[in-house]
Amino acid sequence: MSEPGNSSNYFRDVLAKPASAAEAALRPSAFDDFTGQGKTLERLRVMVGAARRRQDALNHILLSGPPGLGKTTLALILGLEMERNVRITSGPVIERPSDLAGLLTNLEEGDILFIDEIHRISKTVEEYLYSAMEDYRIDILIDQGPNARSVRLTIPRFTLVGATTRSGLLTAPLRSRFTLQTRLDYYSRTDLEKIILRSCDLLGVTIDAEGAEEISRRARGTPRIANNLIHFTRDFAMERADGAITRPVASAALELLEIDERGLDEMDKRILRIMAKHYRGGPVGLGTVAVAVGEENETLEEVHEPFLIQEGYLQRTPQGRTLTAKGYEAVGLRPEGPAGQPSLFTD
Repeated sequence: MSEPGNSSNYFRDVLAKPASAAEAALRPSAFDDFTGQGKTLERLRVMVGAARRRQDALNHILLSGPPGLGKTTLALILGLEMERNVRITSGPVIERPSDLAGLLTNLEEGDILFIDEIHRISKTVEEYLYSAMEDYRIDILIDQGPNARSVRLTIPRFTLVGATTRSGLLTAPLRSRFTLQTRLDYYSRTDLEKIILRSCDLLGVTIDAEGAEEISRRARGTPRIANNLIHFTRDFAMERADGAITRPVASAALELLEIDERGLDEMDKRILRIMAKHYRGGPVGLGTVAVAVGEENETLEEVHEPFLIQEGYLQRTPQGRTLTAKGYEAVGLRPEGPAGQPSLFTD
């Protein structure tokens, strides 16, 4: 068993890091190239089409959902479709109102400002953002004490595209200023297979349909993870096979990464195993599980829990997290043995 926080926690490491140059090269550049997220895509097409007819800037848009699903990619596509520049930043980077003023005053008419992790923007900066979004102006306080004075800056009409993995942490005043609020969901295996085949074609990687299906099964419904798995599987195929990705090659490569056929990594199994053995399947609090596995609450809540809940391994209840029969089975245990402890699943 791996130690807490080491590199075996593959999905945490992939989702925590920014997109690499190789991943950025695989990003779709137009709505027609984007696979999945049909409802969100249709809403954005409507807004873009209407804005172009009016020859006006897009209204503000909030994209929410788990990491790695394409929020940044959609913001870049919006810029290309509107033929406008996209300025990318993140909530924690904008520490002071002057930081926000610097970003906004450098925009041109109709440009898009993309703020990733917008839920982590400071409350002081958020209040300045209100007038920028509604009135396209910002009041900045210069100097301190008796010399303090307010300067009003007029900014070009711009579009704010906010992205968040935790929409519940956004304040109501900020959320209400977005004309469109749309959520990105995990991708189906069929959509992931299309993305994998497209990425392999762009990379010049030989892969068959069964190889793509095998990778899609273990990618947790997330294109970012799928693309990273492609890179490792390609390297494995070059070193241990004839360079082509087939189902057996993909399976062997992903087993080397400790990602099983269900898409579970070692940390997922550690969570399920500890809940089964130490807490009789729950209910148990998230903080307790995090301490037991040696991970941060946020990592469990944003990286591991969504997939485990969606796939039916865990359930959320008012009393805490509980393990399902499928969760017991995933770690080879039954719900309860004769002595009140989980027993081995031997069927």
